Amino acid sequence: MFDPSDPEFLTDPYPAFAELRAKAPVHRHDGLGLAIAVAHPAASAVLRHRSLGRIWRDATPAEQFVSFNLLHRNSLLENEPPAHTRLRRLVSSAFARGHVERLRPRVEEIAGRLVGRLAERVRDEGTADFLAEVAQPLPVEVIAELLGVPEADRSRLVPWSNQIVKMYEYGLPEDKRVAAETAAGEFVAYLRELSAERAANPGDDLISDLVRVRDDNNGRLSDDELVATAVLLLMAGHEATVNVLGNGLRALLDRRDQWALLPSHLDSAVEEAIRFDSPLQLFERTATEDVEIAGFRVEEGQKIAALLGAAARDPEVFAEPDTFDVTRSPNPHLGFGAGIHFCLGAPLARVEIAAAFRALTTLPELELAGEPPRRPEFVMRGYQELLVTGVR
Repeated sequence: MFDPSDPEFLTDPYPAFAELRAKAPVHRHDGLGLAIAVAHPAASAVLRHRSLGRIWRDATPAEQFVSFNLLHRNSLLENEPPAHTRLRRLVSSAFARGHVERLRPRVEEIAGRLVGRLAERVRDEGTADFLAEVAQPLPVEVIAELLGVPEADRSRLVPWSNQIVKMYEYGLPEDKRVAAETAAGEFVAYLRELSAERAANPGDDLISDLVRVRDDNNGRLSDDELVATAVLLLMAGHEATVNVLGNGLRALLDRRDQWALLPSHLDSAVEEAIRFDSPLQLFERTATEDVEIAGFRVEEGQKIAALLGAAARDPEVFAEPDTFDVTRSPNPHLGFGAGIHFCLGAPLARVEIAAAFRALTTLPELELAGEPPRRPEFVMRGYQELLVTGVR
């Protein structure tokens, strides 16, 4: 069984996943303390089965993680019906007020500006970090626009998000756990101030719409749920998009034939980038009653995870799964989840990734400047930096 802390495994986990898939669709991983579904049908079943839910258990000791637990206890991602049904309906009603289409031109503008800045940096210095110049600032600027975060405050969002999501890794050191709680506390306090300001001075942003939903529904969306929703949108939207862009650009630049096809296959290239090197490798569920997944018994209270990276390379579903093919269609990857927890921000994420790829097509001679270092984490898969060169 693979070791999620092994640097060699983290560099390329897919051969290990293939070995597991060849033996059985579901395995017990004692190191992770749960079962893992490695075949696509089994992983899909885990995500869709109504007796496998997102059952939140507070980080402990609970008195030391008050804000971290508040954010997750009140998140629609960590709740099941009827709470999830209520939250998703209320949040969707705010999210569906045309925000994605409202932001589309702005996303294109931001992506073009950031790629232009990347090109200037390469011309001036010979190389530049695609993650720092494009992949990281793009989703932050977009989500900040979506939420209505003032420009002066936007630099605080990424450090908060980065520290909080570290808690999703296994075997996290205590100092990182403390940092996550500190970041959560600061984020909660900031969003309470911002929502109070929007209540007094509403705008056309999502925070204003969530405040309206809260105030127009007799408290059916609480203050804590409003804050948790805003934080979820940032963390999910930022972390995943950064890694899709970084992993996707690496795959494209390693394969010049695919890079050449990018301008005419933008939409399918977005889906293939999500599938080929999954930015989120693992997603947990807890059994609310005894369940059987692909012949593997999961008893009530036990956890099972969909191993998304393994499911995305299943040869029974994807022809030549280890080949990066921007023309691949259909592409039934599970990168945005499935079932009632399907990613609410998927339409916006697709717009962001497509905009970045479209802007990059203006740099046809772009290339990697050496082997990029991987982040030393398993669940959130990405690079520490991605240096590029080749801009004239």
